[in-house]
Amino acid sequence: MRIDIGVDLHTTQFTVYARGEEKLGVNGQYLTNEEGYMTFLRKLGAWTRSGHDVRIGVESTGNTRYFKHRMEEKGYPVIVINTMKFKVIHESVKKTDKHDAATIAEFLSKDMLPESRLCSEASEHLRRLLKVRSTLVRARVTVKNQIHGLLVSMGMKDTKASLQSTRGRQKILDTLAGAGNGLVVQPLVATIDRLSENVKAIEGEIEKLVAGDKVVELLQTIPGCGPITASSIRAYTDDIQRFANHKKYASYAGLAPWVQCSNETEHYGRITKRGPEELRTAFVQLVMGIRRSRQSASWRLMERYEAMKRVKGSGKSIIATARKLSRIVWVMLTRGEEFNVSLMTDRKLESGAKSMRTSTVTLSA
Repeated sequence: MRIDIGVDLHTTQFTVYARGEEKLGVNGQYLTNEEGYMTFLRKLGAWTRSGHDVRIGVESTGNTRYFKHRMEEKGYPVIVINTMKFKVIHESVKKTDKHDAATIAEFLSKDMLPESRLCSEASEHLRRLLKVRSTLVRARVTVKNQIHGLLVSMGMKDTKASLQSTRGRQKILDTLAGAGNGLVVQPLVATIDRLSENVKAIEGEIEKLVAGDKVVELLQTIPGCGPITASSIRAYTDDIQRFANHKKYASYAGLAPWVQCSNETEHYGRITKRGPEELRTAFVQLVMGIRRSRQSASWRLMERYEAMKRVKGSGKSIIATARKLSRIVWVMLTRGEEFNVSLMTDRKLESGAKSMRTSTVTLSA
C-alpha cells in the first residue's frame, strides 16, 4: 500500500497530511529543528516497516532543499511542486496549513502535481555568490547617486566617471576639502571603497568556483561576454540537457512572448518574465556586451537589432535579440561548441537542434 504525504513547509514548522487507501488519521505539525525532523522520520519509519511505500510532496520554498535532503537520505522520495503551475492552494478560499497539506496529498495520490527541479548544490552556491555581488553593486550605485546629487546641489561639475576610480574619488574629496565640505562626502566615499573591496572579493571567489568549468569557458567565447555574465548564465541554466529545444530554454528564461490563441484569433503580448530574473538579465547584458564589441557590427543578428531599434525602440529590440541569443547559447551548450559567427544563420541553428547532445560539464570542486 502506498501512502502519499502532503507537507506544508514553513520556516519554523511544517504540517503534514497522510493519505492512503485506508484511513490513517495522520495530520500533525512538526518543528523544523532536529527533534522535529527525527520525530517525523520515526513516523515514516514505522509506516515503512509495516509494508507501506511512502511518497512526499512539498512546495518549493526557502528551506525545501534542506527538507528534501533530510527525507531522501533516509530513502523517502520527495516531489517538489512547481508553484507557478499549482495555483490550487493559493486560490483556495479555505487557507489553513492542514487544508493545504491535505490538498497536496490528494493531488500527489493522483500523480497530478507539477514537479519542479532543484538545481545542483554547486549551482546553488554560485547563485548565492552572484546575489550577494548584485546586492553590493546596487548599494554602491545608490551611494554614488547620493554623492552626485550632493555635488550638483553645491554647484560643482560632475560626470558619471568621476567616482569610478579611487583617484577620481580622492580628487573630489580634495576639491570639497578646500571648500570646507569634505566631511559631507567623506563617509560616502569610504563606503564606496569598502563596497568595492567586497565586490572584488566576491568576484574572486566566483572566479575560483568556475575555474576550469567547460560551460563558462564556452560562454566566454562569445564576444562581449564577461566572467560574471557567463557565470550567471551557467548558474541559472544549471543543466542544459533538461531543455528539449531552444524554445523551452527561452521560455524558462522568461524571454518567450505571451500568446493566446482561440478559434481564428491570435494575440501575442509581452514576454512572460517567468523563470529566473537573473538569467533574463544576464542575456540582456550579453546583448549589450556584443553590441559594444567592434567585430559584431557586421553580424546579421546586430544588423537586425539596429533595424528593429529604429522602428520599435531599444527596449523591444534588446529583448528580441536576447531571445535569439538564448537560442544560440542553447546550441553551443548542447553541442559543446564554441561561439562561431556561422551560428547566427538559421540553418546552423536548426542543425544544432537536431544533432546529438553532448553532456555538460559540472562545476569543478
